[in-house]
Amino acid sequence: MCDVVPVDEVNSMGCSSMPRRISGWCLPLVEELGVCVLLLASGRVAAEPVDFVHDVVPILKRHCAECHLGDARQGGFSMNTREALVAGGDSGTAGVVARDAAASELVARITSDDPDLRMPSDGPPLPDAAVAMLRRWVDEGAAWEEGFAFSGTAWEPPLRLAEVTLPPPLDGRTNPVDRIVDAYHAARGRSPAPRCDDRTFIRRASLDLVGLLPDADRVAAFVADRDPGKRALLVRELLDDRVAYAEHWMTFWNDLLRNDYAGTGFITGGRRQITTWLHRALVDDMPFDRFVRELIAPGEASRGFLDGIVWRGVVNASQTVPIQFAQNVGQSFLGINLKCASCHDSFVDRWTLAQTYDLAAVASDAPLELHRCDKATGAKATPAWLFAELGQIDAAAPRDERLRQLAAIVTDPGNGWLSRTLVNRLWHRLMGRGIVHPVDSLRTTPWSADLLDMLAADLVTHDWRVTHVLETIATSEAYGAATPATEAPPGAEYVFEGPLPRRMTAEQFIDAVWQLTGTAPLKGDAEVVRVVTPADAPAPPAPVARWIWSNDRAEAAPNAKLAFRRAVTLAEPAAHAVVVAACDNACTVFVNGRNVLHAEDWSKPAWQPIAATLRKGVNEIVVVAENAAAGGPAALRLEVRARLVDGTDVTIATDAAADDATAGESWQWTASLPNARGQYPKDKAPTDWAPAVAAANQGIWAAGDAAFATAVAAAAVYGDVPMVRAVLVKATPLMASLGRPNRDQVVTSRPTDLTTLEAILMANEQSLSDALSAGGARILAAHGPDPGPLGDWLFAAALARQATPAEADVVRGMLGPEPTAERVADSLWSIVMLPEFQLIR
Repeated sequence: MCDVVPVDEVNSMGCSSMPRRISGWCLPLVEELGVCVLLLASGRVAAEPVDFVHDVVPILKRHCAECHLGDARQGGFSMNTREALVAGGDSGTAGVVARDAAASELVARITSDDPDLRMPSDGPPLPDAAVAMLRRWVDEGAAWEEGFAFSGTAWEPPLRLAEVTLPPPLDGRTNPVDRIVDAYHAARGRSPAPRCDDRTFIRRASLDLVGLLPDADRVAAFVADRDPGKRALLVRELLDDRVAYAEHWMTFWNDLLRNDYAGTGFITGGRRQITTWLHRALVDDMPFDRFVRELIAPGEASRGFLDGIVWRGVVNASQTVPIQFAQNVGQSFLGINLKCASCHDSFVDRWTLAQTYDLAAVASDAPLELHRCDKATGAKATPAWLFAELGQIDAAAPRDERLRQLAAIVTDPGNGWLSRTLVNRLWHRLMGRGIVHPVDSLRTTPWSADLLDMLAADLVTHDWRVTHVLETIATSEAYGAATPATEAPPGAEYVFEGPLPRRMTAEQFIDAVWQLTGTAPLKGDAEVVRVVTPADAPAPPAPVARWIWSNDRAEAAPNAKLAFRRAVTLAEPAAHAVVVAACDNACTVFVNGRNVLHAEDWSKPAWQPIAATLRKGVNEIVVVAENAAAGGPAALRLEVRARLVDGTDVTIATDAAADDATAGESWQWTASLPNARGQYPKDKAPTDWAPAVAAANQGIWAAGDAAFATAVAAAAVYGDVPMVRAVLVKATPLMASLGRPNRDQVVTSRPTDLTTLEAILMANEQSLSDALSAGGARILAAHGPDPGPLGDWLFAAALARQATPAEADVVRGMLGPEPTAERVADSLWSIVMLPEFQLIR
């Protein structure tokens, strides 16, 4: 773990006064870049690394199991775990020396010609290919699947949660987490870690719960507050900021549900987002059991998880959409790795190929044939769930019914795998390591089975509210403790001591920079509603839209289809915008050539955020409306509520006047229909557009007025629209270098090591440099020109603490007696580059 580097050391690392310029790159960075350049120039391309699961495990199982796996320890040598393999046997000689096959006893034994030394001792020697593979594996570092053991250490969690009796509280620490953790420490003769200081706590809690740096004034007020319950109040305050909470935890769920806004599958239509649904679910604190049900047996808004990615071309049988579904349900919700068991019976767990295919068959439209190592077996899968004790799927039921049955079984409170997996992931996020670790291997022995089951049961009994679990953990003394001074060495038994330091995610880092510099983009790429109606909000605005059609009698032939349009000019981009639409009988709404909404019941209006789709300048709204087969009256009602980035509120509505803030054409209609994107090719543009008119009898649809008013009210903005967050924009090269994944696969943990690319981009990436430059001017104007208070603000805002005297002297020297925007930007860069800034401690 990196130590905190004082700010004065930043300028003693060979950097010039302009470290963000190419001419001022730090010497170590130039050396790293030089290595990259030399490797590229030499034409050397590294071979694919050895795959432990598929290349090494089968060799050890086939040739070494009888003497060294399971309970067998011939010569005191076990290969059950990496630690045992490295330690060696009774001779005291290391079995494996990572990255040095020549010095490894294992390699010496399998290549020996001496019959008394050679392994295996009975039977023929290992094939040359197997020897070469093991030698290469050791030379590459002897990588091992985290948490994997051949036998003897796997833990099988009971299907149902255990009833946990809480130990008595010690020293008034009544939080259930503390009661278990304190007993855990006492059993080991240890004392709980001391509390972290208040500045550390508010920064940690803010970044963990809402992903943002705490405001400098809020930090000062928190530190000065003498209320002993202030930490619990802060946690509740943070969790009550529904939009900030949702947009921080979207990073976690985007990774876990592989949801993104661009990338593989989107251009060809082989992938769809769940962004709008996910954001709303988090804002509303949707109970987790319902959340899972809506993903497994989805509606239109959440079906992207079930649909997976339709890869282009011919794909391996283990990457078909039904198999992806089985893998993703297993990994995301149950902590089960079915990827290995998608090709053959798992080498690293107890799951079989048949179990994976049976689960996949639940979501398959057609009979599913098992493929072993991509070769058809002739056997057919039977739709089934992994744990029959909870019930089973009716294999003969239609697909949608099978999915509903599966969703009900998975979310049964008796399925402890679901609740344990979630609370373990939450603990990992807040504490830096899971109770079960790694988090995708729930059959690994937890360091506290009681803590795991207590939190899981607490989740279930509190209506599956994720925020309740977060609050329980974050208000514990275990969470509020100081971080351990050191981490346990690799291979040592893990002992919980307190929350581990963690790197900011890419999104947290970018958000922090945008907070400090005031340079967040004006709008995001994700279509989400970023406002919440406060409890004390004034009366909501009444809808202004009226029902319109081609004639004021609202007459239409059965199945008649008409197209309506309106051109709208916006003076600025939209920071927030929602369209609400209802139609008798159905309609599809297009904005700027994008299908944004479909409504089918005039009494139940549909709504959709469209801020990312609207643009500065001319926008075109096209609606294809149709009457029912039975005929009768037909009409369209549509309203857009928007706030532009300059704070201007805009309403666009059917039958609205053309001389409002969105000056443009009035609504028009034609019988000529657009293409699938709501557009007309230039050579087929209709010339018979005619003015639409309001229906004379608006009362025909009065039964739907209340629902329409509710939808419009929910789109209203009270107060300011919050800063756009990094999670709402497409990934940039800088974000990718900081670990934001492309999400083609489920991601449950991100890289923790610094890379050369990251170092290069952090030193000279254009968008970061631009943000710091613009921020330098803003910060100077707001907090300058005196270098003393200016430097104090930089430390308080970025690190939630005061500068030490030595640091204050260095920053004043960097700012100079008359600070400039450039000097402020350079000083901020020096602080942002500190490990202390980039770590959550």
